[in-house]
Amino acid sequence: MRIASTQYESTMLRSLQLNQGKTASLTAQMASGQKIQLPSDDPITSVQLSRLTREEATISQYRDNIGSLKIRLQKGEAYLTGMNNDMQEARDLLVWASDGGNASADLNSMVNSMQSLKDSLFYSSNSKDTEGNYVFSGTATNQPTITYDPAAPLGSRYTFTGNTAQQNVVVGNGITQAANTDLQGMETLLNQMDNTIAALQVPGVSANNPAVRATLNANLDGIDTAMGLVSVKIATFGGTQNILSTLDSNHSNVSLSNKTAELDLGELDYSAAAIDLNGYTLALQATQKAYAKVSGLSLFNAL
Repeated sequence: MRIASTQYESTMLRSLQLNQGKTASLTAQMASGQKIQLPSDDPITSVQLSRLTREEATISQYRDNIGSLKIRLQKGEAYLTGMNNDMQEARDLLVWASDGGNASADLNSMVNSMQSLKDSLFYSSNSKDTEGNYVFSGTATNQPTITYDPAAPLGSRYTFTGNTAQQNVVVGNGITQAANTDLQGMETLLNQMDNTIAALQVPGVSANNPAVRATLNANLDGIDTAMGLVSVKIATFGGTQNILSTLDSNHSNVSLSNKTAELDLGELDYSAAAIDLNGYTLALQATQKAYAKVSGLSLFNAL
């Protein structure tokens, strides 16, 4: 049977192109370590890998949010713990001042300490983060938590100027966590401490004076209320951090599972690829040699 030269050349060229294409594809796979170079290589697996990639990106964002949120909560807890310590010191002073056996000079000497503690509480209430946002102003982070007006009447110079709204951060699928808190009520304690300082600095003051004792008792009750408020927030921050740690661990497990699935679906089997590459390379070489040999023949070679 005779084969036309054009038919022969077309067949050999198709064979060369096929082997070259397979060789190039296997070389690219071995270079990248991925068996799928184009979606058309395996459409179903490509869709599965795409879904895993999207899910992994979402989980990564959740974990980033959790990390940032935990830092904010830790800083807030540290500020609140310091304030709680200041209030405990102020409470000890008030208990001491309430002792009717104290001399007037003793009560006068407590003013400086009480003033320092009040200033410390005011400063801590208006704490800012590294970006200059107020930590305890709710969502009004550009507003001071508490403002002071020296021209206002005694007992009303401190005012809460934040709000009680929450900033919710997404930390999981359908799961949000408040990233902020407020210190509404701290202004009441600061005003009470202001009244106490004014009462204690009067010459000849006595804790047995009904008006002075009423001021001290009101301040003691205010400190107990504020300490309870702050203690609840500290406990909430601690509990939230534990929850976030557990949630982050769950995200980590899901992420590990996704990465394992991605490897199973997309990772190249180098041993099998090497065998295939060797086979196509040999086939390509054989085709090239055969094509060159046959192309050099003519009818006169048979004579």
